[in-house]
Amino acid sequence: MKHRVAFRKLRRTSAHRWAMLRTMVSQLIKHERIETTVQKAKELRRVADQVVTLGKQGDLNAWRAAAGIVHGEAELHKLFGELAGRYRDRDGGYTRILRTGVRQGDAAQMAYIEYVDREGELRPARPPRPPSLLPPAAKAAADAAAAQQQTQR
Repeated sequence: MKHRVAFRKLRRTSAHRWAMLRTMVSQLIKHERIETTVQKAKELRRVADQVVTLGKQGDLNAWRAAAGIVHGEAELHKLFGELAGRYRDRDGGYTRILRTGVRQGDAAQMAYIEYVDREGELRPARPPRPPSLLPPAAKAAADAAAAQQQTQR
């Protein structure tokens, strides 16, 4: 049983694991798509989403917290400028993991991790579900949002 197990150790010490994840999130911000193993991508997704949330907050405290994670001044400016603006209206789910196959040397499962809603995506985002297929609670929220937009016009 995996009760109270919050993350994967990835066969590394905690300092090595954190250094690796910091480097990977910095490279993900810089290139917006990287290839790694599936397990590392799943752990990286947690950190990458937290960093984008800090970028969306945009205050000095969030800048300092993100600077403790992200390497490089250029990556911080991209995070608080371009990425924060891109995901302004999105509540989470900023990254996508796409499996690519196995690595030649050790047969490890490989995957791309990339930011969604950007140019050059490997797979475009799915369109929103039609209201007839939504669960009742989500349908009520969609109707309320549509009514609010009608009143604003």
